[in-house]
Amino acid sequence: MALPLKAREACTFDEVSLGEIMLRLDPGEGRIRTARHFDAWEGGGEYNVARGLRKCFGLKTAVVTAFVDNEVGHLIEDFIMQGGVCTDFIQWRADDGIGRSVRNGLNFTERGFGIRGAVGVPDRGNTAASQLKPGDVDWEHLFGKLGVRWFHTGGIFAALSETTAALTVEAVKAAKKHGTVVSYDLNYRPSLWKSIGGQAKAREVNREIAKYVDVMIGNEEDFTASLGFEVEGVDHAISEIETDAFKKMIEKAVKEFPNFKVAATTLRRVITATKNDWSAICWHEGTFYDSRKYPELEILDRVGGGDSFASGLAFGFLEFNCPQKAVEYGAAHGALASTTPGDTSMATRAEVEKQIKGGGARVVR
Repeated sequence: MALPLKAREACTFDEVSLGEIMLRLDPGEGRIRTARHFDAWEGGGEYNVARGLRKCFGLKTAVVTAFVDNEVGHLIEDFIMQGGVCTDFIQWRADDGIGRSVRNGLNFTERGFGIRGAVGVPDRGNTAASQLKPGDVDWEHLFGKLGVRWFHTGGIFAALSETTAALTVEAVKAAKKHGTVVSYDLNYRPSLWKSIGGQAKAREVNREIAKYVDVMIGNEEDFTASLGFEVEGVDHAISEIETDAFKKMIEKAVKEFPNFKVAATTLRRVITATKNDWSAICWHEGTFYDSRKYPELEILDRVGGGDSFASGLAFGFLEFNCPQKAVEYGAAHGALASTTPGDTSMATRAEVEKQIKGGGARVVR
C-alpha cells in the first residue's frame, strides 16, 4: 500500500506548489477596524504547504506564482526566501505605479478569541497571480527536465479567475504526464467563485481538475460544494458524525474518480474560536486511517492549520509512504501550527514527532 512516488535522487524538488501568496496584515490581539499597527506575514493556501515542507520537514520545495515588481512584491519575496522555498519560478509583472492594471494581494486577518470568530478581509482583486494563464509556465521544464516528486495546488488559486482555473488544469495534466503525484485542497470559498460563475462554475472546474488528482483534501462540505457529492443527515457540530459523513462521501467520490489514491481531511469541532477538538482522517485504497485526537486544542491562530495538515500529510507519504504515518504527521503539524501566529508553521519536525508520540506541554529546558 503506497503511492507511486518518483525517486528522490531523480528529482530536483520534493514538492512544488502553484498558488497566490498575499501579504498578511495582522492586528495581533486587536481588531482590524481599530488597529494602529499590523504585523506583516506572508501566506497563501497552496504556498503554505511548500513552506511547511521546507521549514519544518527540511524538504526541497518551490512555488509557482506571480508578483508586481515593486517594494510590496519584493517584501513578500523576502518572506518566502526566509522560509527557504525556491523563488526561481516567481514571475514578475511591471508596476504601473498605482495598481490600476496589476497589483499584489493583501490579506487583513483577525485571529478571533473566545466567542468572537476569526475574520479575514482579503484585498486581492486584479492581482498578478490572478492574471496567470495557460502558457505562462514551462511545465515541461519543471516536471520533465528538473523533476518533481509531489505537486500541490488547490481550489483557492483555481477560483481566482477563469485563467487561473485553466492554468490549474494545464498544470495537473502536465504533472500526471511526468509521473508526479498530484495533491489538491478543495478549499471552497464561495466569495471567490461568485464573480466567475458561482457554485456551478466551481463544480465544473473542480470536477475537471479532479480527474488528474491522486491525493484529494477537503471536508465533506468541500466535497459537496466543489464536486457535487451529497450525504444526508449530517450534523456538522458533532465530530463523530462528520467522520461518518466524510467516509460516506469518499465512498461515493472514489467510484466516480477511481484515480483518487488518497482522500483526507481535518476533523474540527469548534467549541470557541480559541478551543477546538482536533483530529484527522485519511482514506487510502479502501481503508480509513484515524489520527490521534487532540481534544480541546487551544488555538492562538487557526489560519493555515489546514495547510499545515496538508504539508504533514504530504511529508508522511514522501518520507515513509505510509498512510497512518501521513495522517499522524498531518494532524500533529496542523495542531502545532494553530498554536503560533501567522499562516505558516513555526513547528519543528522534532516537535511534531513528540506530539505524535503523545508528548505533553511541559517546559523544555
